[in-house]
Amino acid sequence: MRKTLTAALLAASLLTLAACGNDGGHDGHNASNIPASEEFNQTDVDFATDMIQHHAQALSMVDLTDGRDLSPELATLAEQIRMAQGPEIETMVDWLNEWDQPVPETMRDHANAHGDGEMEMDSDMPGMMSQEQMDELEAASGAEFEQMFLTMMVEHHEGAIEMAKTEQADGEYPDAIALAEEIEKSQTAEITTMNELLGS
Repeated sequence: MRKTLTAALLAASLLTLAACGNDGGHDGHNASNIPASEEFNQTDVDFATDMIQHHAQALSMVDLTDGRDLSPELATLAEQIRMAQGPEIETMVDWLNEWDQPVPETMRDHANAHGDGEMEMDSDMPGMMSQEQMDELEAASGAEFEQMFLTMMVEHHEGAIEMAKTEQADGEYPDAIALAEEIEKSQTAEITTMNELLGS
């Protein structure tokens, strides 16, 4: 009886040690305070960091629709983008804070803007507009503005979809992968709408 009890205790101890040995995070991240199903890797960090800046530019483009006499279709689309991407930025900022990662500056952070009120664009990020393109959009009016907005936003969305696909392929954090899937789905649908408005 004593031998059986000793063997059982030994087996339990070995299981506990094995479980402790699997607590480590991936890619050097300590996941001791994060459930195993919610560990993250560098792809997740890069996705959140880059997409925050990417979404911020899209919202800056949407801001340029304020006060303009727009077609009902474009007005609806602009509001749809605003309602989707604003909360998504907040979600990704929360992730970076939880992961103890820096939150990037964006062109919407006026306090972080350069003295001329502009920030340099990350040209390495797919679909990002240059400052010159943003200035041209702001200066346009009427039908020209609508055509330019739609053309630029299609390209911008295509870049976001590319980034979302990378996250789905290589990311590890479940919520980030789920958001990437939603971004790909929703922005693909918006591209279809914008191409229809462009007559493509």
